[in-house]
Amino acid sequence: MSVDWRSEFQRLEGAYAPSTMRSYYADVEAFEKWCHAHGLGQPFPARVETVCRFLEDQGDKRAPSTVRRRLYAIRKAHRLLGLPDPTFDEEINLAFRRIRRRKAVRPKQAKGLTRDYLDRFLETEPDTPWGLRNRTMLSLGYELLTRRSELVALRTDDLEMRGDGTLRVLIRRSKSDPFGQGRLAFTSERTAQLVRQWLDWRGLDIDWLFCPIDQGKAINRDLGTTTVKRLVKNAARRLGLDPSEVDAFSGHSMRVGAAQDLLTRGFDTAAIMRAGGWKSVNVLARYLEKAEHNVWAQGDLAKGVGTARDRSSSPASI
Repeated sequence: MSVDWRSEFQRLEGAYAPSTMRSYYADVEAFEKWCHAHGLGQPFPARVETVCRFLEDQGDKRAPSTVRRRLYAIRKAHRLLGLPDPTFDEEINLAFRRIRRRKAVRPKQAKGLTRDYLDRFLETEPDTPWGLRNRTMLSLGYELLTRRSELVALRTDDLEMRGDGTLRVLIRRSKSDPFGQGRLAFTSERTAQLVRQWLDWRGLDIDWLFCPIDQGKAINRDLGTTTVKRLVKNAARRLGLDPSEVDAFSGHSMRVGAAQDLLTRGFDTAAIMRAGGWKSVNVLARYLEKAEHNVWAQGDLAKGVGTARDRSSSPASI
């Protein structure tokens, strides 16, 4: 019997982020294609042995995190289809543990775009509308500690000009805040000035804070997240960095670098988590590993690092 799992997954639309939905579809399709390629017919309902074989096969080619994600997608499909779920069987757990032990890898960490890099990257941007937009995105992304999805999702209404020449920004939704409670972040005067210059050029009839530019004109639609990654890497190339160093930068680098700067300047973990909207100490700890050497070298830990030093715990203040 053929099972139309795609129509069932449509029930999830609006309840999950678009990126999560894309992953669900891609992962279940991978399982479906694997079943057909191995002569197993329809993937649902799946037997425990079938799922174990699939995970083991994927573990030879994919990172454990990807294998885990595909397991979760198979689990979600069975639940939506109202079928008995095989994914909690102990054999599944043992198969995944074997994969993790066989292929132990450290999560790849984006190179931090720290303040030193930021200042040099800003200087490489050309004096064009594209350069103005990119300078503003780099500076704002760093000071708000945004994920790339958060940066491109900002709208003009999310910004509030303050009397001291800075900005207060509402980040409405994020990976760790799927229901949109939001968090507030602050900028420096320099970044606020860049934002004002960009808005003056862009005009007031655009919904999104950052938008594409076509033939010298602002287009009223949002940017893709790949734009953030591309502008970071292009700035690194223009600076003449080694190709391996360029490759280490990503669209996540501004968030990583800002967190590292906060640590080296004396902010404690709680303050950094609050500034960047982190929910997991373990995730933040990976970002801060490379900054810890600088903290020890400066002697800050011996002096009792641990107190947030201003109202915003933001890189804008350092």
